Amino acid sequence: MIREPQILACSGVLYPPEGFAHVGVQIWQARQLAGVPRPRMCLVPTATGDAREQIDGWYRLAATFGDAELSHLQLFTQPNVPDVRAHLLSQDVLFVSGGSVVNLLAVWRAHRLDEIMRECWEAGVVLAGQSAGSLCWHLGGVTDSFGDALDPVNDCLGFLPFSNGVHDDLGDQPRRATYRHLVGERTLPPGYASEDGVALHYVGTRFHEALSVLPGRNAWFVEPDGDGASRETAIPARLWVPRAG
Repeated sequence: MIREPQILACSGVLYPPEGFAHVGVQIWQARQLAGVPRPRMCLVPTATGDAREQIDGWYRLAATFGDAELSHLQLFTQPNVPDVRAHLLSQDVLFVSGGSVVNLLAVWRAHRLDEIMRECWEAGVVLAGQSAGSLCWHLGGVTDSFGDALDPVNDCLGFLPFSNGVHDDLGDQPRRATYRHLVGERTLPPGYASEDGVALHYVGTRFHEALSVLPGRNAWFVEPDGDGASRETAIPARLWVPRAG
């Protein structure tokens, strides 16, 4: 099956509201984009140092959304599959966990995953992920990989010609203000920010739409205003969750 290159760049739900019933639904969104009844789906948890908790949670959550061939790729202390390139290219969906985007990029480049991921994307494998797994596909963004003060990162994979802000409405870090400041002063190029629970769906290198697992959420297009500040355009996100029953 030939698919156009697609990326689903997500802000996961860090602080679920009371009664939240859609844990892990961005995994479901990614599998829907693959468009096959029994997708092959692989978790890439490099950004967490291949944390066992992350891997176990993947198998538990992903299995709740229907029949699928599930796997994961560990790189610590060595790859857990004999041929990394062949394994990733055989998948329908690659789902990249949150964590440290700086560490993810360093380890991926050491293992040539930057090249392999591009090959997968161009072959139609759906690339998806949350937080670090969203930032990595863009030109750059804002990261807390170095500390809570937040810093720009400008050496992401650059499959998409935009910067990226994640957790745009996070209350305990000034991500929203920092991202807009860095875009306004042109430290970061123009790009898209996503509130918690919102995913940015790209087809090829074109932004297609914003999808959400929570009602009333937005994505934002942020660009310089020409006077050292930024301007933003709200993009209401379409609520996309499995139907009850």
